[in-house]
Formats: sequence, structure tokens, C-alpha cells
Amino acid sequence: MYWRCFVGVLNREMLKFWQQRSRLLSALVRPLLWLFVFAAGFRSALGLSMIPPYDTYILYEEYIVPGLAAMIVLFNSMQSSLSMVYDREMGSMKVLLMSPVPRAFLLCSKLVANMLVSAVQVYLFFCFTLLVDVQLPLLGYLYALPIIALLSIFLGALGLLLANSIKQLENFAGIMNFIIFPMFFLSSALYPLWKMREASEWLYQICAFNPFTSGVELLRFGLYEKLALKELIIVALLSLGTFTLAARSFRPTLTKKNS
Repeated sequence: MYWRCFVGVLNREMLKFWQQRSRLLSALVRPLLWLFVFAAGFRSALGLSMIPPYDTYILYEEYIVPGLAAMIVLFNSMQSSLSMVYDREMGSMKVLLMSPVPRAFLLCSKLVANMLVSAVQVYLFFCFTLLVDVQLPLLGYLYALPIIALLSIFLGALGLLLANSIKQLENFAGIMNFIIFPMFFLSSALYPLWKMREASEWLYQICAFNPFTSGVELLRFGLYEKLALKELIIVALLSLGTFTLAARSFRPTLTKKNS
């Protein structure tokens, strides 16, 4: 029963992703625009960086690749949560709620499906990075996979937690943008934290406190075959906490019959 439910949710999400070709295109356009266009202009402005996990000076294009990969996971996770609100409004959510399996298992199945979709998009993006001569360590691509999975679970659970508390599609879309863009721009995805500190101390503190920064740095270290232990603990605890809250808040609306 559990296996059938898991396969059913997984097949549904993968089929939806396959039919929505524009979703894959839009997921790749944003990071590729930063990589091919903005990175060329920012290279001279930011110069070169030599910070952990890098052992030598690197170009700006190489620095932002982990941040752009994390951005793909962020946008895909929130978009997957948006589809949950849509399913609830269209009534298809009732089919899932009629299943005898626990709601936590349903949410976990959806997160796994979201994780697979995110991984496909990220590794396609890695293929495009070769066009700008960004060559990461080969084992780094393998080390990045469990990190992408963990980051996807955290961001997906966060999106599901928001979807459980927001009932209307229009409201969720607005709040989603309100969360996505601050999380992305107030992180180390595009700029090193020491650059933020040079600009403003309070801005640096916000970026350092941003949980998405921990995810970006965890992925950055993983791509260079290194472990950021503090960031790993932070993301793992946040994943557990957000999933627990999402599972508890995911409650179907029951209608009472008049006696």
C-alpha cells in the first residue's frame, strides 16, 4: 500500500514535470542568464576571490555556479508547493487525502518527487556551465547529489508549510515571491559574505543568518569535495523542523453533517 502510494505520487509529479516543458526552460533561463550575461559584467567589478573551499583564485563565473544551482532548487521547491495549493483548489487533493496512508508519508513522497525534479534541473545546468569553462572536480558532482537532496527537502518542506497555511492560489504566489527573492539575494549565492561585510555590517549579519546561505555554502563545499559541518547541521535540523511542522499542519478540512 505504501509503495503504491509512493509510486503514484512520484509518477504524477514526474508526468506533470514532463508535460510542462516550459517549467524546465524557465528553471534554466534564470541561472543561465546570470551565468552568461551578468557574470561577464560583474567579473571586473568583483575581481577574483580566494576563500574556502577554493585553494586558489577563481573567476566570478566559478563562484556563482553553486549559488545558481541552489537557486534552481529554491525556485523548483516553491513552484512545487504552489502546485499543491492549485491541487487543493481544483479538488484533486481530496484523492490523496482519501488514502489510508499517513499524511506525513504523502508529504514525504511529494518531497522525494520534488527532489528528483530539482536534481534533474541542477545537473542539466551543470552541463551548461561547461560552455563557460567552469570545470568542477568530477567527484564534486557526485558529492553534490545528497546535498541537493537535503536542500530540496528543506526548501520543499518550507514551501509545503506555507502552502498548508495559505488557502488561496493568488495569495500564495505573492507570498512566495516575498520569500524567494530575499532568501536568494540576501545570501552568499551571488556575492561572498566578506563583500557584504565591506558594504554594510548589518547586511552581512542578515546574510550570515539566512538559512539559504548555509545551503549554498554546503553545496559549494560539496562541489569541491569538502564538508561544511556547521552548515550541514543547520540544514539538517531545519529540514527536520520544517518537515515536522508541515506534516502537523497538513490537515484536511472535514465537513460536519447535520443530524
